[in-house]
Amino acid sequence: MYDIFHKYLEEKITLTSEESERIRSFAILKKLRKRQYLLQEGDVWQYHAFITKGCVRTYSVDDKGNEHVIGFASENWWTGDRESLLSGNPSRFNIDALEDSEIILFTNANFELLCSEIPAFNNLINTILQRSFVVAQNRIEAALSYTAEEKYLNFVNKYPGFATRIPQSMIASYLGMTPETLSRIRSQITRK
Repeated sequence: MYDIFHKYLEEKITLTSEESERIRSFAILKKLRKRQYLLQEGDVWQYHAFITKGCVRTYSVDDKGNEHVIGFASENWWTGDRESLLSGNPSRFNIDALEDSEIILFTNANFELLCSEIPAFNNLINTILQRSFVVAQNRIEAALSYTAEEKYLNFVNKYPGFATRIPQSMIASYLGMTPETLSRIRSQITRK
């Protein structure tokens, strides 16, 4: 499991063998079964999590019991609740596995130590955070200005594997539409 993370790092940055071993020494390996929680609402998130296998979703549940999907993450993606991590406040979100998954966890203290000790690792994390900000900006813009069909097509183009891997009801929730609307859009697209 760690070898996948190591390969990911090698593709992105150059590390000495000592730096690589230092990162490995802090890695916590976690396996999740399908539908098992990585984080539950009300718990404080304390990790940086990298997915080596599988797929997870981050979501909230409103007062009426409706789920609102915030995002998905699969192999070679980072996940977690940054707000809870930075504030120390209980999370408003749940993260659960959509498939059997394998995840590398780093406690926040150890992660920050790695960032301070290994400049290349710190630069990688900063680049990821910057890209995440851009992705969030683009998602907000799409939510505010795209039609339902444009939202779906944008999703499929950006994340081609997700359309067949993730239940349609969860994709609909992520896009801010009902499953019926998504089904209608998919049918219209197929007929074109």
